[in-house]
Amino acid sequence: MIAPVNHDLSPRRRWWALVVLMLPVLLVSIDNTVLNLALPAISEALRPTGTQLLWVIDIYPLMLAGLLVAMGSLGDRIGRRRLLLIGSAGFGTVSVVAAFAPSVEWLIIDRAVLGVFGAMLMPPTLSLLRSVFTERDQRRLAIAVWASGFAAGSALGPVVGGVLLEHLAWGSVFLLAVPLLVPLLVLGPLLVPESRDPNPGRIDLPSVLLSLATMLPVVYGIKVLAEHGPSIATVGPILLGLVAGILFVRRQPRLAQPMIDLALFRTGAFSGAIGVNLLSVVALVGGLFFMSQYLQLVLGLSPLAAGLVLVPGLTAMILAGLVIVPISRRVRPSIVVPAGLLISAGGYLAIALGGATLDAVGVALVFALLGIGIGAAETVSNELVVATAPADKMGAASAVGETAYELGAVLGTTILGTILTAAYRGSVVLPDALTSAQRSAAEETLGGAVAVAGGLPSGQAELLLASARDAFATGIGPTAWIGVGLVLAAAVVALLTLRKAS
Repeated sequence: MIAPVNHDLSPRRRWWALVVLMLPVLLVSIDNTVLNLALPAISEALRPTGTQLLWVIDIYPLMLAGLLVAMGSLGDRIGRRRLLLIGSAGFGTVSVVAAFAPSVEWLIIDRAVLGVFGAMLMPPTLSLLRSVFTERDQRRLAIAVWASGFAAGSALGPVVGGVLLEHLAWGSVFLLAVPLLVPLLVLGPLLVPESRDPNPGRIDLPSVLLSLATMLPVVYGIKVLAEHGPSIATVGPILLGLVAGILFVRRQPRLAQPMIDLALFRTGAFSGAIGVNLLSVVALVGGLFFMSQYLQLVLGLSPLAAGLVLVPGLTAMILAGLVIVPISRRVRPSIVVPAGLLISAGGYLAIALGGATLDAVGVALVFALLGIGIGAAETVSNELVVATAPADKMGAASAVGETAYELGAVLGTTILGTILTAAYRGSVVLPDALTSAQRSAAEETLGGAVAVAGGLPSGQAELLLASARDAFATGIGPTAWIGVGLVLAAAVVALLTLRKAS
């Protein structure tokens, strides 16, 4: 049975509802980039250990990825708008608490709770668009605007964060949630209609626990594997998560109302769209990871200046997502998505061939190519997720897409970051005068080398920085070739799986 659609909404109310639904999208994407700028200030104020600082960063995406599917299914049952409002109220409240955290331990706890409420924000926004925009051409445009919110937030994050941190304390980056979520809490009940599964059934607690036991260990294991290499402690969590995932999949067909209808994945357009999303985000986030470091640590730009260099590429991504809407009405997804991704592959190819010689203008241009293709592909693939899933299961289906996004973000940093780090470690030459602690830090990352150089005599510092920057630049080439492969793989997936999509 399909959930009722809202034919009685006026055109003006539909588009105002879209504006309201954009607010949590902007918040989540801004949060993804702004915290990294605040890490030096957090380190100075709260004095965390290296491990604690990693947990400040990692605990939020771990909780978010682990709970997205469960929260998407919960929204199908209790109401997607209701879940969105609960998540918004909780996220805003905890953000204020986090802004004034008295210790790093409290900040880690606050970030974990933010991940719980953050998982309530994203799945409802995409599924609610299905009930608001029932006409497909309008829905394509709405989803293009929705998808552009991620790029806009990513672009705004470094700029807004840079301005805040130049004038205010580190906690100000958390207070950004308040001006974005208060309008949502006020206008959401007035403009956004409720939507839910009309026959929801009960919540299956074992499925919720198995989804958590799948995503949390896998995401954690991937992160630790990238930092420390393969071992029982790093591979074990991944294997544990895979076992839980198998049990989750085996349980779903036995339930009258499964958390995820696995029949969705038998639809080529749905599974293909999820695959394109995953690979595209891996390539995009991986590119952002090493380009932002290159701009700051090799070219010597400030965080704000580096963010401004990336803005044209993120703007190109937004425009590509909007321009692709009228094109996708006439050109099949199996053609338009691979064509767009070939443009992105061209951007990575330019980095692979000339990465070590790129200046800030060159980085801006190649990132624009990367953004054009991925922006177009993400708009089309997200619309296919919405169009191919049953309306009464949109929360769970949207959560699968969001999980692919979060997993892609983790894999992007892990895969491309690991390759780049390995190339750096194999090439960097350290001065003989360094202590063992300095050598360990300098050979670990370029950022570590820059920090060590700050405490050395000028001659030794110049030698270390020159070697470290050359080693990092040398690693960009092979890393970019992997990026080429990821984008081409996404194009092949689209070509093979979206042939029957329209």
